[in-house]
Amino acid sequence: MTEAESKRRPGRVALALQGGGAHGAFTWGVLDRLLEEGQRFDAICGVSSGAILGVMLVQGLVRGGAKGARAEMQRFWRRVANVHAISPFQAAPLERWFLGGWDLSNSMLWQGMELAMRLFSPAQINPFGHNPLRTLLEDLIEPHLLRDAAAPRLTVAATDVMTGEAVLFANEAIDVDVLCASACLPFIFPAVRIGDRAFWDGGYAGNPPLAPLLRPQLPDELILIRAQPARRPGVPTTPAEITNRLNEIACHNVLSAELATLPASVRLRCYHADTALLHLPISTKFSGEEAFLAELFQAGRAAECE
Repeated sequence: MTEAESKRRPGRVALALQGGGAHGAFTWGVLDRLLEEGQRFDAICGVSSGAILGVMLVQGLVRGGAKGARAEMQRFWRRVANVHAISPFQAAPLERWFLGGWDLSNSMLWQGMELAMRLFSPAQINPFGHNPLRTLLEDLIEPHLLRDAAAPRLTVAATDVMTGEAVLFANEAIDVDVLCASACLPFIFPAVRIGDRAFWDGGYAGNPPLAPLLRPQLPDELILIRAQPARRPGVPTTPAEITNRLNEIACHNVLSAELATLPASVRLRCYHADTALLHLPISTKFSGEEAFLAELFQAGRAAECE
């Protein structure tokens, strides 16, 4: 069955969105093309940047259908680029010229951050718990749209620090706190507290969890958009690279276990990110440079499902 034929078939369609920081712009590109081609979604689950994209997607669908969803996702990434434009955390033009590409690994600021993360806890580095993501999202998220009767079913996952289990937040519970919890990197930010529970990035317990998409009724089709490479050649050497690869392995293994038990009746369409992201170092997950995001967006639009 071709991809075009699959889109025309009736049935319930579930969408799984991985997290990956700025690399989520690849996911944005995939979604933009799917919406342009008339793809619909009945249920969505995401973590980290995938969760934020899921929220923008649902808000846009409620506000203005596929066109509205594409505009809403663009609005989010444009905000990311605007905020990054005044941030010191970017490669200088000469640095980019000599080092090539978008790698920040050799910048003094990145090396200072790596050293700080090895020597100090997030509570020591950031005692007031400031999270720039919260500021970025506060006027973008509109919970009333997520609760609209026309909104697709949306699940955002975060990892409970105490139990290590995924905690699932449905449309009516999703707000800025939940999205910050789903995207909380424990080496950079203090755990996000919601009620009496503390949360870290949802990817640790499933990137993303598939269970919410398989109940109460099995979908006819599951679309998985990856924002992390499934495989990496070579052996990482720096502390940041080692930590990043350990995180990728842990997240990949949880997802692989869930995919292995996917009922045979559910058709799987997977968009792999290896070609677009494999050559990018961990530092680029923190790059919001407009040209870099546009490059990933175009790579996502050109991606083919497997």
